[in-house]
Amino acid sequence: MEVGLLLPDVNLTLATDRGVFSAERVDRGTRYLLLDGPDLPTGPVELMDLGCGYGPIACTMASRRPDARVWAVDVNERARGLCRANAETAGLTNVEVVAPDEVPDDVMLAAIWSNPPIRIGKAGLHELLARWLDRLSPDGSAHLVVQRHLGADSLARWLDDRGWATDRRSSRKGFRLLDVAARVAPVGEAVMDDDAAGATDPATGEGQT
Repeated sequence: MEVGLLLPDVNLTLATDRGVFSAERVDRGTRYLLLDGPDLPTGPVELMDLGCGYGPIACTMASRRPDARVWAVDVNERARGLCRANAETAGLTNVEVVAPDEVPDDVMLAAIWSNPPIRIGKAGLHELLARWLDRLSPDGSAHLVVQRHLGADSLARWLDDRGWATDRRSSRKGFRLLDVAARVAPVGEAVMDDDAAGATDPATGEGQT
C-alpha cells in the first residue's frame, strides 16, 4: 500500500501498511503541520519527529533540511520499518529511525515536530511530552498538531503551566497548531502531575503521522 504526499516543496510516495496510523492517506493534521508549521532551523542541527509512524513528517523534515539529522522515533516496530524504507527510497540519508530508548542521551534537539498519539491517554501523553521537551536546546522549540475536540486547548494550558511557554500558531478545520518553547529549567527535571505518575509507558505509542 502506498500514499502520496505532495507539498509545494516536497513530493513523496510513502509505503504504508495495516497497523500504522492513517495507513490509507496522510492524516489531515499532519498535512496541516507540514504546510503551516514554521521554518525549520538551519545547519547541522538535531531534529525529531516524535511518533513518526511511516515517516511523512520525518521525511519532509529531512528533505527540507539535508544538513540536519532527523530522529524518527516510534515504539511501533512495523512503523519504524516503513519509515526507514521510505527514507531510503527517497534517498534521505539523514534520517535516524529508532525506538525511544535508542536516542543517545547527549542529543539536544533544535526542533520537535509531532502529531502526538492522543489515544494513549492524558497521563501517557503528559509523560511523553515531559520526557522529550526537556531534550530541546535552550533556543529550541516544539510544534504540535492536536485536534481541538481532543484537548488541544487543555494541553496548551498544561504545557504553559509547567514552564513550556505555548502559543497557538493557528487553527484550521478543528485542528490547532501549538508552538512550544524550551522551558527555563534544568534539563531532565521531572514534570509529572498526579495522572502521569501512574503511567507505565513514557514512550511514543504508535506514531500519529
